[in-house]
Amino acid sequence: MINTNIKSVLELLQTFSTEQICIDYLEQMRWGGIVESPFDSLSKVYKCTNNKYRCKKTGKYFNVKTGSMFENTKVGLRKWFLAIWLVTSHKKGISSIQLSKDLNVTQKTAWFMLQRIRSCFGIENNNELDGIVECDETFIGGKNKNRHKDKKVKNSQGRSFKDKTPVMGMLQRGGKMNAFVVPDTKRNSIQPLICRYVNPETTKLISDEWLGYNGLNKYYDHKIIDHSKKEYVSLQDNAIHTNNIEGSWKILKNSVSGMYNHVSRKHLQKYVDEFVYRYNLRKTSDNDKFKHLLVNSNVRTKYKDLAM
Repeated sequence: MINTNIKSVLELLQTFSTEQICIDYLEQMRWGGIVESPFDSLSKVYKCTNNKYRCKKTGKYFNVKTGSMFENTKVGLRKWFLAIWLVTSHKKGISSIQLSKDLNVTQKTAWFMLQRIRSCFGIENNNELDGIVECDETFIGGKNKNRHKDKKVKNSQGRSFKDKTPVMGMLQRGGKMNAFVVPDTKRNSIQPLICRYVNPETTKLISDEWLGYNGLNKYYDHKIIDHSKKEYVSLQDNAIHTNNIEGSWKILKNSVSGMYNHVSRKHLQKYVDEFVYRYNLRKTSDNDKFKHLLVNSNVRTKYKDLAM
């Protein structure tokens, strides 16, 4: 019986000492003891040699890696398991350079592995939110004041984001968070996300005074904090504020600037998904975060889709 209460990297390496143990464990996590064809879930399955199976209806062969982040990878599952543990357990993430050293692979391979793992983090970014929900936007990108004068972007202050990428977020007070890269912070870009993920019977929806939130009082008990008047906590009700989500943005920005240095707009959503996964499971043990990702590893990403 495989140890399912791993507490350290050392225990992880001792537990998954061979490739076959990793395969058996992945089958247990993905299939729960009942092998299912990725080509036809209702088809009978025949077991073949070398951990392969055959779908009776389609005649196609498959294994536990088929249709998952591990499909067609040349990297062994032992290294994949270690990568997943390191990525999910680190509070601020891990760079591809550091991961390449930890796994003894090239930086290009480590980057590809990280992107495949990040593609699975979206499982924690589709929560239905209720209770008291804080909404806010942030902008990811370098600060203009820190740029060389030849690279400064004119008229890029505030919500003029020529050189930055907007991210819109919703956080349930004491609960989970959703966050998405958006084309802009206009009403038509941010309100559909709120209506999709925030229960209209929520107790309170709190935002700042930005025009993009106008009209939400038709669907929610919408409370506004007017930052333009230096208001950060309501004088009438000190529970009305957006301090929690604003604090979470600092963590996201520190991760992007401190750990990853630069993130392109094309791939930013994956990094946001990683941040949300880590934030939502912040009270979960490293072992459970590891298992949660393995259970939900059925997202295949091809290299051509990740071209920088």
